[in-house]
Amino acid sequence: MANQYEVQGDVLIVSLAGALNSMNSAQVEADIQRRLDQGINQVLFDLSGLGYISSAGLRVVLIAAKRLKQSAGRLVLCGIHDQIREAFEISGFLNILNVADTRASALERFNQVA
Repeated sequence: MANQYEVQGDVLIVSLAGALNSMNSAQVEADIQRRLDQGINQVLFDLSGLGYISSAGLRVVLIAAKRLKQSAGRLVLCGIHDQIREAFEISGFLNILNVADTRASALERFNQVA
């Protein structure tokens, strides 16, 4: 799994690839938390390369969302395939998370006033 982290403007883009599960979720969570500790408060999860997400993976997204909400930040998800979308729907997360179809449309949401 080759996750990528890049900063575009003041948005941290987290591109997840392969699977996000109990084997690697703690490392991904730590990577994101470290960046949030550095003052990042806008995060885009690009899930277009993600083929599988477990409950541990969903937890990583939820923890990031809660932390960003506390710091008046923003989290947007994009590139969600049907199988991944189903996991988010079953968990009820789609009702509370900001989801865009493409990376470009997701980045535009950061420019909108909340």
